[in-house]
Amino acid sequence: MSEVIEKQDFSKVLVDSIDLSTFKEAKGQRESALSTFENLGLPGNKSEEYKFTPITRAISKAFQSQELIQSAKGDEAALKELLLDDYKENAIVFVNGIYSKTLSKVSAESGVTVMPLKEAVAENQELASFEGSDPFEALNGALWADGIFVHVAKNTVAQMPLLIQHLHDATAAKSAVHSKVVVKLDQNASLSVVEKTDLKGDQPVFQTISENITVDENATFNYYKIQNDPGQLIQVANTTITQKKSSRTNTYTITLDGKLIRNNLNINIEGEGCESHFYGLYLTQGDTLVDNHTTVDHKQPNSFSNELYKGLMDGKSKGVFNGKIFVRPHAQKTNAFQSNRNILLSDTATVNTKPQLEIWADDVKCSHGCTTGQLDDEALFYLQSRGIPKATAKAMLLYAFVGEVIEAIEDEGIRNLVDGLVSERLHKGY
Repeated sequence: MSEVIEKQDFSKVLVDSIDLSTFKEAKGQRESALSTFENLGLPGNKSEEYKFTPITRAISKAFQSQELIQSAKGDEAALKELLLDDYKENAIVFVNGIYSKTLSKVSAESGVTVMPLKEAVAENQELASFEGSDPFEALNGALWADGIFVHVAKNTVAQMPLLIQHLHDATAAKSAVHSKVVVKLDQNASLSVVEKTDLKGDQPVFQTISENITVDENATFNYYKIQNDPGQLIQVANTTITQKKSSRTNTYTITLDGKLIRNNLNINIEGEGCESHFYGLYLTQGDTLVDNHTTVDHKQPNSFSNELYKGLMDGKSKGVFNGKIFVRPHAQKTNAFQSNRNILLSDTATVNTKPQLEIWADDVKCSHGCTTGQLDDEALFYLQSRGIPKATAKAMLLYAFVGEVIEAIEDEGIRNLVDGLVSERLHKGY
């Protein structure tokens, strides 16, 4: 009972600390989001959606309520070394949640518009509209300090992937960051987005990210999220993708490090003939907690979705996977598949997995499943008997397990980037 009261008190103090008059943009949308957050409060132990992820406890332990609202400024020069050189010609960079004109550079492609969200909202406040029932998405809707708007015009195929990189300077002070990304692809458009977070320093960082993506008829969207922060990052990312008729979406969520990471991926299939692929990979060690929640909502017939998430847990780390598939009554001829596979590398590592199907249509093909096991000792012994050192043999077996996700990445450059990060981690971290 005391934990519930403590959670409610912290939520109330946080709400009382928020002064929306300090924000100039989209005040109506912010007020609506704050009202929703006030009603929801921060999730406690009895919250079904966060029952395995004590995020409120982690936040209240590391931050005072006022510290969750205002972020410390970051040193751009000190963070420059974290930039991805291969993508710096088409990169949007945020430093402690604030758009950096100095570090950002956008390639001028015809039909592709990239602009600060504050400027876009000044023309259309609906771009900042809040939807959903997650408390952290509501908090983000009230407090977002900066963001980006990307629009790809009809029949435009963006030639270069767009990098959105979130840099956190946690060397001298705690930081709270609330960022918003809005992407709109018109008919027959195509775009690839790489999102990466990087942290320098060992002070606590709390980040909420809200991403709203619309993929119009016959459009293609490829989305790569790479989370690799060795510091004290608590991050909640809410990503909502809405697909129209005959559109295609590929998402890849690669989580290699962080203190506590929560990814909410929501796919609304609102058009007939859509195709959707979702891949996830989470490698945890120490006391890291990674929680992936996915929802695929089939609202129209003749669509296909395929989901594969894999995890490796070592040390005292924890993995959580909850995947929901909804098939609405008139979404006939739907094919939907979901798989979650995990390997525990220590006796103290844990995983909680819950695949779910809710089907109201009768002419569908749907399946889900999950597995949890340990490394194959016989295979490890076999490799060692062939003269391969134990650490190398272990890394080879683990790479074979995660390789299915890496090989699914269509872009060669991004695949090589992820492959390098994962290989380095497997050889050093396990």
